[in-house]
Amino acid sequence: MMSADRVSAWHPVARSADVRPGANIVAGFAQAQELALWRSADGAPQAWENRCPHRSVRFTLGQVVENRLSCAYHGWQYAAGSGQCMSIPAHPDMPPPRNLCAQVFSAVDAAGMLWVNLAGETAHAPPQDGIVPGGWSFCRTLTVRADAASVRTALARRGFSASAAATAAWHGLLGESGAVALLLDAQPQLAFVHLWTDAAPGTAAMKTLHIAARDLRTDIEERRQPQKAA
Repeated sequence: MMSADRVSAWHPVARSADVRPGANIVAGFAQAQELALWRSADGAPQAWENRCPHRSVRFTLGQVVENRLSCAYHGWQYAAGSGQCMSIPAHPDMPPPRNLCAQVFSAVDAAGMLWVNLAGETAHAPPQDGIVPGGWSFCRTLTVRADAASVRTALARRGFSASAAATAAWHGLLGESGAVALLLDAQPQLAFVHLWTDAAPGTAAMKTLHIAARDLRTDIEERRQPQKAA
């Protein structure tokens, strides 16, 4: 059974700017689910299981063809939005099987991030741009070798508070600058923290923030919660 956290949570998987319309495919994770992130030609965000349903080859090895994702192995093409197989190049006159679909998850852009909900049609209301104040800058993404619970504990210890608008968003001060930490629970012992700040790029305040971010990661990894015995 899918956990309540998996059903309700929107996960900030990647920066919106890093996924370009009709162009690249970005690999990502959310709660151990491997994802292929891409955009159709009109810019609509897509988050799919990173596995072609034909031979299980990773979609991230393929390419975007306008509004379709093409697998690298046999070139089978799947439609944006539905994940329905639309084309089999080796058999152009054969209609693709109607039940052959990629697994598609809900995806939205908000606050400079591409967010994914693994629950599909039961997804709660998506996050809004106001989670990150207007005019704030992206600082960096911290890769933390610890579970998400340890990251939340460390942020709370440093005075950050969880946002009521999105369970993954935490607001506080870091390196004497305002910061929003967008927490991604990627894998059981791997988390990512996307940091946004009111410090201007290239300033001493931004440099101090980078140092504080590294200290935060060290603190989390040294105090991380031990794994529960099986």
